[in-house]
Amino acid sequence: MVVTLLVVFVLASFVGVEIISKVPQTLHTPLMSGSNAVSGITVVGAIAATGMVDSPVAQWLGFVALVLATINVVGGYLVTDRMLQMFKKREPAKQGDTRAGDGR
Repeated sequence: MVVTLLVVFVLASFVGVEIISKVPQTLHTPLMSGSNAVSGITVVGAIAATGMVDSPVAQWLGFVALVLATINVVGGYLVTDRMLQMFKKREPAKQGDTRAGDGR
């Protein structure tokens, strides 16, 4: 059983690397930010896995998985928000505004 799971993991890793390497750079950020935001289900899985075990080591590993999954989801939302900010129209600078020339 463990060998089967390990083989599936290794094959999925190779397939994932091949698929990601074929994605053009212009699509990489939108696809990754969307998939990170959608991967919020891993937070639910980490909570369920942590709650179903009795071993303290497994509970700590579940907690680490929960923290990492949460960082992944929040990072996905932050990247998406930053990407969408690039497409918003800026208001024209007012006369006398000293910040207009700072390149932002």
